[in-house]
Amino acid sequence: MNKEEIQKKLNDMAFEVTTPFCYSCYIKAPTGRCEECGSDDLMRHMEGVGVEYGTEWVIEEIIDQKLDSINTDEMYEQYLEECYGEEVTIGFIKFNITLAIKNLDPVAYQMGKDEYLKYLLEMESIIEIGGSYYYVTEIESL
Repeated sequence: MNKEEIQKKLNDMAFEVTTPFCYSCYIKAPTGRCEECGSDDLMRHMEGVGVEYGTEWVIEEIIDQKLDSINTDEMYEQYLEECYGEEVTIGFIKFNITLAIKNLDPVAYQMGKDEYLKYLLEMESIIEIGGSYYYVTEIESL
């Protein structure tokens, strides 16, 4: 499933769990038009959460309730250890590879992590939603 299909599936899910809501009259409008004022400029109401325009906030809420986001630092550290081993020797002292890179050149560490995340996003292994990253397979399972 590609990113567009996932986004459509999440959007459909957001419409299923919310109800149209007229903020002016402060009532639900399940028909898509307010019974009081006739407006079709409606927000979405999610029970127990609130109301707002759009569905992005609903998608973030659904995912936040059902899934844990990826710890990107931990994921990148595992990647570094797979590529370069767990330890590096500097002089006669052995260091954890990720701690050495983080402490010796934090800018390079962050740039490498950003490039790794960009690669995973391009490969559609992960997806970014609301500033957090999730595995595509977990999103598909929703």
